[in-house]
Amino acid sequence: MSKDYPVPSGYLERETEVKKSRFIARVYPVGSREEVRERVAEAHRDYPDARHVCWGYQIGRPGSAAEAAMNDDGEPSGTAGKPILNVIQHKDMGDVLVIVVRYFGGIKLGAGGLVRAYAGSAESVLSEVGRVVQQARVQAQIELGFADEQPLRHWCDGHEGTIESIEYSAKVHALVSVPEVRQHELVAFCESQKLDYRFET
Repeated sequence: MSKDYPVPSGYLERETEVKKSRFIARVYPVGSREEVRERVAEAHRDYPDARHVCWGYQIGRPGSAAEAAMNDDGEPSGTAGKPILNVIQHKDMGDVLVIVVRYFGGIKLGAGGLVRAYAGSAESVLSEVGRVVQQARVQAQIELGFADEQPLRHWCDGHEGTIESIEYSAKVHALVSVPEVRQHELVAFCESQKLDYRFET
């Protein structure tokens, strides 16, 4: 389902150094807990000798996320995952995962130093990653004659519509998606062409 709130436009990685410790931050758009697990496993594979792979994520609308979680991966409790998640929650962005990989540089940072370093790493990627807002869309099953297919395609081209699938039998059956704000325009088109339609719920 498309989202009407900002989500990261793609993957981005940034590296910072704090007192000889390397912090490698990655941001990803994610849609499920399984996707989060895959990305975290990928970070472990990419940096097998790293001391810590910490993360935070939220899925759903910013401010009322359906799901959020964090992990300190061996750092003192509350010094890694929580500051990462706090930065995410202040960015007005949904469906976002931030992973911060740490290579220990030999100098202890202390609890306050760790919080600042992990929050700073999360900030470094989240402030640079692009944002996209995908409008909520609706889908309609439309039954039409063969002569109506071209007018429907033409209408979709001019109204941000997408023909998701089309099947040919005695009649043509098309699954069409449009932005929610254009639903009434699709209804008007179907009725003017005398097409049978029903919206998916």
